[in-house]
Amino acid sequence: MENSPTREVRPGEVDRRIARRLAFLRAERGFTLDVAAQRAGISRASLSRLERAELSPTTSMLEKICSLYGWTLTRLMASAETDGPSVVSAAAQEEWTDPKTGHSRRMVSPPGPGLRAELCQVRMPAGVVLQLEQPPQPGLEHHLWMLQGTLSVDIEGSVLRLTKGDCLRYVLNGRAQFLNTTRTEVIYLVAAVRP
Repeated sequence: MENSPTREVRPGEVDRRIARRLAFLRAERGFTLDVAAQRAGISRASLSRLERAELSPTTSMLEKICSLYGWTLTRLMASAETDGPSVVSAAAQEEWTDPKTGHSRRMVSPPGPGLRAELCQVRMPAGVVLQLEQPPQPGLEHHLWMLQGTLSVDIEGSVLRLTKGDCLRYVLNGRAQFLNTTRTEVIYLVAAVRP
């Protein structure tokens, strides 16, 4: 079971919308807090606090919960929107920052129910490692395009080093790791296409 983040962060509006969506997804599937927490591999107390927007979640926590529901993190962020515009201005794009690692994800794509593709911008501070034990949805196709910096990517044992302008396409079926071992921020875009 995952522990709560080491640093308490007061949840903002994005966290409150995500909390409402997480509670809805759990209720929609008829899961109790105990069942959902056990299947996601996080503590019941953490899940309860997440759903009440009393805790700002880490990427790891959200990925485990999204995996339980067969969703991606970017889809969760997009579904937390109340409207489905076809254009979203740069100022209106939702951005979420992991309170533990400091990395952020900006939902670039306009939200839209039933759409199969999402575009997300990721910013990783120097020295950050993002670990994904299992994909939120097996068979999820990713196109990762480097905008700034150098990134080491390990997709199920295949290790690659990407620099500005490189584009990596892969299907996510298992473990993945993204490492910024440099002293500068890394920025990349990920286009995720659901099967």
